[in-house]
Amino acid sequence: MLATTAKYDIAWEKLPDDYVLDDEPVDNINQPSLAAALTESLEIAGKLPANTLATTNYGICATVNQKIVVKAPDWSYITNLRVSRAEIKRSYTPQLQGDTPVIVMEFISDTQGSEYSNKPTYPPGKWFFYERILKIANYVIFEPDTGALEVYKLDSLGQYQLTNPDSNNRYWIAQMNLFLGLWQGTRENRTGYWLRWWNDQGEILLWGSERAERLAAQLRAAGIEPEI
Repeated sequence: MLATTAKYDIAWEKLPDDYVLDDEPVDNINQPSLAAALTESLEIAGKLPANTLATTNYGICATVNQKIVVKAPDWSYITNLRVSRAEIKRSYTPQLQGDTPVIVMEFISDTQGSEYSNKPTYPPGKWFFYERILKIANYVIFEPDTGALEVYKLDSLGQYQLTNPDSNNRYWIAQMNLFLGLWQGTRENRTGYWLRWWNDQGEILLWGSERAERLAAQLRAAGIEPEI
């Protein structure tokens, strides 16, 4: 499958089995927890059917001018797979194996700047790859320590535009039928800012611990002491 944008030839090819992926440690200590929290609430709410895929630090591939490019966003969401999960163990190639991710997220670490790289030459920067090559509809950049949140959306010209939140300080992600916003509190011994989902009715998508706490409160209200 081949497409052309500007002077770039883009091919959607499976990553060769002998291709050596980067094996560097995650450079943001918050990244695993932040990503797991986003995925967990989706799963509990039934927003992760079998044909969807939520990834964290997982390679998304394209071949640009006959050279393989792999970027691993801190979190992404793919609404429709066309192959079995067994075929995407090492990496994911849009168009070939399923839809383009509808959203990618980067959590800013000590090595700030790469999230905004618009470098077009090989290897292309993240911004350029997400915007010009993959054409991902929503790009989120989040600074966990300060809670700074930037949500960019692809406009009709194929360029990212910074968007403003609604009156509740949340961002509508149309492709997921959900709002994305900030929440401040404690989870897994980390106190600070988290990214959370809300449905179109304004109800927050709960984590498992929150559901358990709510159920326990309902039982106590009914005069039943829950077992610990």
